[in-house]
Amino acid sequence: MNRGLTGYAPDGTLQGEIAESWSRDGDAWVFRLREAKWHNGRAVVSEHIKWNFDQIAAERSTAYMKVQCQAIGKIETPDARTVRFVMKEPNATFPLMLATFFMPMIYPDSNAGGAQAVGAGPFVFKAAERGVGIDFEANPAYYKPGLPKLKRVRLTVYADENLRVAALQAGDLDLIEYVPWQSMSAIEADPNLTLQTTNGPFMFLTFNGKSGPIADKRVRQAIAHAIKRDEVVKAAFFGRGAPLEGLPLPRGTPFFDEARSRGQAYDPAKSKALLAAAGFPNGFSTSLLSTAQYGMHKDTAEIVQQNLAAVGIQVELRLPDWATRVAQGNRGQYDMAVGGTSAESNDPDGITNQVDGELGASYVRSANLPTPRVHELLGAGRAEFDPEKRRAIYAEMEQAVLDEANFVGIAWRAQGYAFTKGLKGFQNLPGALSFFSGLTLDGAELT
Repeated sequence: MNRGLTGYAPDGTLQGEIAESWSRDGDAWVFRLREAKWHNGRAVVSEHIKWNFDQIAAERSTAYMKVQCQAIGKIETPDARTVRFVMKEPNATFPLMLATFFMPMIYPDSNAGGAQAVGAGPFVFKAAERGVGIDFEANPAYYKPGLPKLKRVRLTVYADENLRVAALQAGDLDLIEYVPWQSMSAIEADPNLTLQTTNGPFMFLTFNGKSGPIADKRVRQAIAHAIKRDEVVKAAFFGRGAPLEGLPLPRGTPFFDEARSRGQAYDPAKSKALLAAAGFPNGFSTSLLSTAQYGMHKDTAEIVQQNLAAVGIQVELRLPDWATRVAQGNRGQYDMAVGGTSAESNDPDGITNQVDGELGASYVRSANLPTPRVHELLGAGRAEFDPEKRRAIYAEMEQAVLDEANFVGIAWRAQGYAFTKGLKGFQNLPGALSFFSGLTLDGAELT
């Protein structure tokens, strides 16, 4: 329904959406807008785009991307189709940042009073029934000629994942997201269905370094080397995934390094030696925050508990509902915690939220564990445009996180979409971009 300035093509490469092109001008980024229209029929102009960014940056804003947008010094609109973002410092990843689904552009004030925001995407909102579904119709004035190919789209809510799979198998649905891992084999065996998966989202551990044994990085390193990640993949994801033995940097990208990707590999002897060096030869007792609301979180926590017991660390599981788990994570009310998320892009900058301990409190990263060197290197990588220099910077950043062990990888999980053979043009985007796959619906069609 809504689109940002940039987005992703089916192969995962960055492409223009509301912006048709962009270029650097010193420390500024200049975006040229398409001749596009909002769903209310009015032309998209540069002042509208500036309004969106002003709302995000406003003092009382609670926008998810507010911190990232603070990198913008000022926004200029020299003409109706040009937006110039003057950055406070060089920023190589700015176009990637704009591609996230947290940065949709809307017509100014169209969301006032809780009204449905007016976007410029391929489908127009028509109706919604809470807990039942949402109806969309094709936007006849969409800025991509000949698209969308689908005349209507209905999003249907299913409270039970098994019912969702059954509806697809019965032909009541054309596409489902978040395919349950236990159902993937049956879908693959169905001649009428297609399953697309990618290892993008991941499970990990965060820590509270305020006091106690976990404040010592050797203890965190010991925990990293005590986890049998293949057991997590098998128990939580029915074998649909892969061990994550370091940072979630996708294989096949310029930033992937085989040796560093195994920097937290299972090694119980090393784990016990690190515990002894830290003064805990007989282990210690601690707690692990997770949730019983989602099976993958609970299963991951139980495997970690068993693995840590084998090296002498006795773990009490805390399994509240998800909302409580998030709240306690945001407040740092835990010793260790199981997390599950996806990076914001396949660029190393996309894991900033998970590894930068200098940012504000959040359930997606460790608490009370400052990481000034990691923060410095992330900033340097963000400001560097030379590909080889960026590669060297992020290699150093990756090693710094492995040394600090403020992030412990556990498992990649296969993120799946399943659809009827008659649906053409939809694509599960690679790696961290899987949750952006709805972008490809503008080129999808039923045959």
